[in-house]
Amino acid sequence: MVKTQKMIVPVFFGIALLSCVCPSTAPAADTSSNNILSRIAFGSCARQTKPQPIWDTVVATHPDLFLFVGDTIYGDTTEVAVLEKKYGQLAAKPGYQTLLKTCPVLSTWDDHDYGKNDGGSEYVIRKESEEVFLNFFNVPVDSPRRSRPGIYGAKLFGTGDQRVQIILLDTRYFRSSPLKKNPMSKEEKEKANLVGWYVPHTNMDTTLLGAEQWAWLGTQLEKEADVRIIASSIQVVSQDKGMECWGNFPHERKRLFDLIAKTKANGVVFISGDVHFSEISMDPTGPYALYDFTSSGLTHSAKSWSERANPLRVGKAFSGSNFGLITIDWEKREMTLETKSIEGKSVIKNELRLSDLMAGDKGAAREYDSQDP
Repeated sequence: MVKTQKMIVPVFFGIALLSCVCPSTAPAADTSSNNILSRIAFGSCARQTKPQPIWDTVVATHPDLFLFVGDTIYGDTTEVAVLEKKYGQLAAKPGYQTLLKTCPVLSTWDDHDYGKNDGGSEYVIRKESEEVFLNFFNVPVDSPRRSRPGIYGAKLFGTGDQRVQIILLDTRYFRSSPLKKNPMSKEEKEKANLVGWYVPHTNMDTTLLGAEQWAWLGTQLEKEADVRIIASSIQVVSQDKGMECWGNFPHERKRLFDLIAKTKANGVVFISGDVHFSEISMDPTGPYALYDFTSSGLTHSAKSWSERANPLRVGKAFSGSNFGLITIDWEKREMTLETKSIEGKSVIKNELRLSDLMAGDKGAAREYDSQDP
């Protein structure tokens, strides 16, 4: 059954708290567009009760598209009215409204906007939360995202040899629960330099995406594209900190890498959020070097978490408020992955060739660390 949109009250500036959920005023997103993308900004973890001056910095980079990759609000409730009210607080942010007038916005969720910290399929109002989310982000009533459980979706941009595929994964709706807890003591975790909440599942029947989303993803990866930005709310490559990540489901992580190889899907770069700092990780064991560009958070950060173990990190981590910027030079066939601070400074920067993102070429990124972070 197709999910329907509610009647929505428009946003009015100056209203601090709204009793309804207010939709994006950006153009509705269908499944394809001829617009060529050269600058893609993204971010996560925007607490609605905090000031959000970073939107002005995002807008100043003139993005062609902004991707929200989770924790768009901190809902954490089983009451629909509470979720709607908190989305209303985000809608009331003048900077966010300016972003909506600047470029299209596409979104997926993480645990807090889903509604339950570290939550999965056990969340009792996941269907209702899904409808609130899709309504707020103005997903068209005839979108495939409204005709099935979960909020996963995809969109193709560009033409010719300048095609970008955006894939939005849902790592919450179908995820097996509970996660497997780390039995180590606090002292043991500190000694191992771990956050240490969770350890990998050994039960191969557990799932992160669910059967239907896996089948859909395989179909998407078979489509022609030069660059594929796969948005996962949780980290895909980094797996040693003990936080939520694909590494907690090692069989699912392997399945993801195997699927990229099987479908010969070139151009994959993962983007992720959740961890309250920014880093770039790279796994050389895939069909080619697989990069995971993490940006978190837009309003708050955690320096201690950024210092935890990640042997797959490329360069350094940054723990201040930040957002990610992906720049594609179509003429040179190059891509830049860049973390921007709230002041607009480049604090992490890596460059790679599009040819690095093809099976048979595992070339490493040319790393550059700003001298003035």
